[in-house]
Amino acid sequence: MDETGPILSRPALHRRGLLALGAGAALSPLGARAQSARPVPPPPVTRKGQVVVGISQEPTVFNPLMPGIEVDETIWMNVFSALWYPTPEGELIADLASEVPSQANGGISEDGLAWTVKLRDGVTWHDGTPFTAEDVRYSLELINNPSFRARTRVGHSLVRDIVVKGPQEISWRMEKAYAPYLALLANTYIVPKHVLEKAADPNNAPFNASPIGTGPFRWDRRVPGDHIQLAAYDKYHGRGPYLERAVLKYVPDQTALYAQFRTGAVDAIIGTGIPANFLAEAMKLPGRRVATAPSGSLEVLMPNLEHPVLSDKAVRQALYAGMNKKGIIDVIFYGMHKPTESFAPQESWAYNPNLPAHRYDLAQANRILDQAGWTRGSGGIRQKNGVPLEFAVSTTTGAALREQVQQLLMQDWGKLGVAMKINNMPAAVIWGEFYVRSKFQMLMVGTAFRTGIDPDPATRFSSDAIPVRGGSGGNYMQWVNPEADRLLAEGQTSFDQARRKAAYARLQEIVREELPILPIYQYQTAEGTKDTLVGFRSNVNARQNTWNMREWYWAN
Repeated sequence: MDETGPILSRPALHRRGLLALGAGAALSPLGARAQSARPVPPPPVTRKGQVVVGISQEPTVFNPLMPGIEVDETIWMNVFSALWYPTPEGELIADLASEVPSQANGGISEDGLAWTVKLRDGVTWHDGTPFTAEDVRYSLELINNPSFRARTRVGHSLVRDIVVKGPQEISWRMEKAYAPYLALLANTYIVPKHVLEKAADPNNAPFNASPIGTGPFRWDRRVPGDHIQLAAYDKYHGRGPYLERAVLKYVPDQTALYAQFRTGAVDAIIGTGIPANFLAEAMKLPGRRVATAPSGSLEVLMPNLEHPVLSDKAVRQALYAGMNKKGIIDVIFYGMHKPTESFAPQESWAYNPNLPAHRYDLAQANRILDQAGWTRGSGGIRQKNGVPLEFAVSTTTGAALREQVQQLLMQDWGKLGVAMKINNMPAAVIWGEFYVRSKFQMLMVGTAFRTGIDPDPATRFSSDAIPVRGGSGGNYMQWVNPEADRLLAEGQTSFDQARRKAAYARLQEIVREELPILPIYQYQTAEGTKDTLVGFRSNVNARQNTWNMREWYWAN
């Protein structure tokens, strides 16, 4: 026994099995389905109980307008509210707004430039202060304040002439039509003006460590390195919450986290979820409900294109040809995930199914490097103009399956004359400045390339979304491509879905050719709960499946 419960042995992964995949061997993908659900009882009349949610990364950013990573959204989406939110079916549901504006209801003008949002009455912040349109105006203006370290200004920077028409109505003008803005606002959480305006510097306000929102749960306490506790907000404006407390428990080692789910120390396991090598066992656990569901996120290798080696497209193409994607998916991840060539989720209306299929071909990879002038030197390591073909691949410590992927890449790429190193670090370190200030050489990362439920990937690919160059967004690869910028602008400004689809189809072709990311697979996440926990629903349109935790409750 250790502090996390029984020590689980990992199912053996034999290197011989990986190598055999090059000759066509494969494992059958797991067809995971939820165990039979009990009849759903009605929610409790009185609030009761708590849920312990296990996550493998530690949330550290609590101001939802500042740069953070996906796990931080487990906090944002429960402490804060957006104007509206997306359902699993892709519908937008009004939250702080009383209705979702559209051209049909007059909330958006026919040219897409004039917006009017009517807000819900009776909403209060967790300190009891009424929520008003002034909070919406303050949030939008704070995002666009150049001295504020905003998570992204893409889309928001187009907002002009904000007018508060009353406590429950606000309007603004868009500098140009921007089709993804409805989706972007579904992932933009509103912050309290009356709290943050008192701070000398919102970047370092006390609020950022002890947030106040309008969401179903209020901030209670944090034990760094262990857990965050949220408490039900009695005056929440929506359904629920039906639980008294929610504990977000951080267990960085995914095997240890699964052990806690298996023994019942955590009630639900979300996010990176159940490691694929334990999925078959997890499906048979008594008293548990386990299933896989598609995610909008991808597992990719993200090269820093300012690195002297990785800036060479030929190198990226050779590395991609030398990546045993079939081995990674079928053996290391037991066939659970879906291979992809695109940054767009395969469920998206913008997905391009006609991209060139990846082919694992070490001979072709060697030819690409030969033709690009990368010659083998002493020890077999290639070099060009005195620069050795070497770089480090980084990911989070404690991710056992990712570490196996790194070992496989090191083995295969070594045959190409590549000196790959491994430089892993804890999640709280790697996803901080190392990530957002492009200090990495190459990252193995799971992330999404869209704007909420909209397929627009400008925050990840636009040349003005490179933080280290003064931009605002998530283009941490530092990719610059004029045609891509033009297509991104076209996709953003048109409300014609056919035209947008054509633009994004061409963009996917460029990304597949240029490889600013090396796509590995689209996530099929395996998550689970105790079978007496009611209300959990996966949502391909939310970045974390605590999106409706306000509706969870215990059946007994």
